[in-house]
Amino acid sequence: MREIVLDTETTGFDPEQGDRIVEIGAVELWNHVPTGETYHVYINPERSMPQEAFEVHGLGDDFLRDKPVFKDIAQGFLDFVKTDKLVIHNASFDMKFLNAELGWLNLRKLPWEQAVDTLAIARQRFPGSPASLDALCRRFGIDNSSRTLHGALLDSEILAEVYLELIGGRQPDFALASHTGGSGGSAGDDWRPKPRPTPLPSRISDEEAAAHAEFTAKLGDGAVWKIYQN
Repeated sequence: MREIVLDTETTGFDPEQGDRIVEIGAVELWNHVPTGETYHVYINPERSMPQEAFEVHGLGDDFLRDKPVFKDIAQGFLDFVKTDKLVIHNASFDMKFLNAELGWLNLRKLPWEQAVDTLAIARQRFPGSPASLDALCRRFGIDNSSRTLHGALLDSEILAEVYLELIGGRQPDFALASHTGGSGGSAGDDWRPKPRPTPLPSRISDEEAAAHAEFTAKLGDGAVWKIYQN
């Protein structure tokens, strides 16, 4: 089952009043485990940045001026999220902006039922308790010390950890969940984790390797271990 944990940063609160998306960050999960695949883009909003918004995310006019506009990234974004579940904190906010931007381009909008709202999940699990992302990090002991400003990709990575705790901890179904809904089936049962770009260093010391080689040498040429070594 493929899920996309997603966050956006904007120029304000209402796209109908001229506010725009300036950053999208997303993290891919497969059966509730991060795959390492991410989506991240800064976007030129084609308008000035209000001071109130700048103080939230630190993305100013000078930084965004040479970034692509939304129409240049829209199809790539849709190709990444496909029809898989979108895990979003306060989903109505991000979905409102994403669908406004897509609608202005006459592109496919994201169905509201595609979104999983972690804010709603948190309020249901902990009624009456603070349910902000920072509050949930404190509740679950998740390190968010690098979150001095809002950032879409960083917040998505943090939200992925929060989401896994909200649904019962990492890999709550031990990867036994059936592959249902969305386009996750396109990857099918043949999906495998990608190899590490840099292999992990060996945990065996030179002395241990030498002792093992000396031991296996005494087993003779027919030893099973030598067959696998070859």
